[in-house]
Amino acid sequence: MTEEAAPPEPTPEQAALFARVRRLMLIAGLTTALAVAAVLIAIGYRLFRSEGSVVATDTTSMLPKGARIVSTGIAGDRLVVTLDVGGVTEIRTFDAKTLKPAGKLKFVNEP
Repeated sequence: MTEEAAPPEPTPEQAALFARVRRLMLIAGLTTALAVAAVLIAIGYRLFRSEGSVVATDTTSMLPKGARIVSTGIAGDRLVVTLDVGGVTEIRTFDAKTLKPAGKLKFVNEP
């Protein structure tokens, strides 16, 4: 019968090198695991802290009699509607997400 050749025992320098490589690989593996965990935590935080999709709302806003809409626009998170109410210019702002009135500005001529 033939005997299987066992690998030779490493020299003390080789054993020290192997231990050092194992230690460096352990550090690299832990650093990679920590980075992956940080990315997953950041993604989870964004998913659960986001405001989600905007819910469609139906809102009816009453205009004064004889008023007409001159223009509309968006300013940041506000919806801006410019009205002409019997020769008086009026600007109304609404929250773009909830469509609740946020403010009103009237322009009149001096008497």
